[in-house]
Amino acid sequence: MSHEDCIFCKIINGELPSAKVYEDEKVYAFLDISQVTKGHTLIVPKTHTKNIYETPADVAGALFERVPKVANAIKAAYNPLGLNLINNNEAAAEQSVFHLHIHLIPRYGEGDGYTPNWVTHSEEYSSEDLGRIAGEISGAIKE
Repeated sequence: MSHEDCIFCKIINGELPSAKVYEDEKVYAFLDISQVTKGHTLIVPKTHTKNIYETPADVAGALFERVPKVANAIKAAYNPLGLNLINNNEAAAEQSVFHLHIHLIPRYGEGDGYTPNWVTHSEEYSSEDLGRIAGEISGAIKE
């Protein structure tokens, strides 16, 4: 998908409506139309980038630098008990709009509408396995 077809680029450019929460020269934050919980906000870089894998460090830095500002505004407005930050990358991880975005999902207690539903496999990994996995990832980091 080109950025001309990207729904988030169209929102940023004012071609599609949104309930804007915050905007500056680098990012745009707006309410997710699905509202998993009250105040569920998306924050996106204005630079089109498909996902975290393809995002330049300066774009990621600008995006993540502003996340606490928006999160604290949600906290001030609605006083949630907590907040989940969610980022999905690629279809296998349930990314549905291929423009990098962070979900800020305020949490209000059990039954508030959000459930992570993951299953842990800690019993399947020995400390040696964890050391090997960490080493493989460390070895793949590009400076």
